[in-house]
Amino acid sequence: MQVFLTTDRMVLRRITPDDAPLLLGLDSDPEVMRYLTGGRPSAPADIDGNIRRYQGWYRAYPERGYWIAQDTGGAFLGWFHLRHPHGGDPAEPELGYRLARAHWGRGLATEGSFALLGTAFADPSVRRVFARTMAVNTGSRRVMEKLGMRLVRTFALDAPPIPGAEHGEVEYALTRTDRERAEAERHGRRPRDAARGGPRPPAPSREA
Repeated sequence: MQVFLTTDRMVLRRITPDDAPLLLGLDSDPEVMRYLTGGRPSAPADIDGNIRRYQGWYRAYPERGYWIAQDTGGAFLGWFHLRHPHGGDPAEPELGYRLARAHWGRGLATEGSFALLGTAFADPSVRRVFARTMAVNTGSRRVMEKLGMRLVRTFALDAPPIPGAEHGEVEYALTRTDRERAEAERHGRRPRDAARGGPRPPAPSREA
């Protein structure tokens, strides 16, 4: 098991082909897929193709990609990702997650996402981290707001229509400047002091 990082309640590790049944089970829950496909499950072939894509991310960008989330006892929780979209700017990675319904409402999405923001901004080249969801997905929007992200736009998604799609997609973002300002306020320092140094997020674990 190749661990990327740990939080108080979770371990985020690299995804392997052996995880296919876990990912297939996750995507088989209509509620999990509600704001992604309208509830339609992923096909096994899609899961296998995704895993091959994840392996490519690890080779090309060791600090970016998709990770299985499990609790400290090894139970599967879901997955998180931090990567730039195809053709996107590596300095502006996208944050995302998908958790099993049994683990909703426990603050795990916020916990894992906050840890990934720390790894993102530990890279001095990163200017901004963003996240997207359907406008009607109030749960995910609350997570983004708890992370300090701001709504930057609402737009129409070029995809097959699913219930709620008529309200559009939303994008939230957190810039390095906004994060440094928030960190300065949290520690009782002026923003310019934060830019000169101060506490930095821990580097990701590289345990195997």
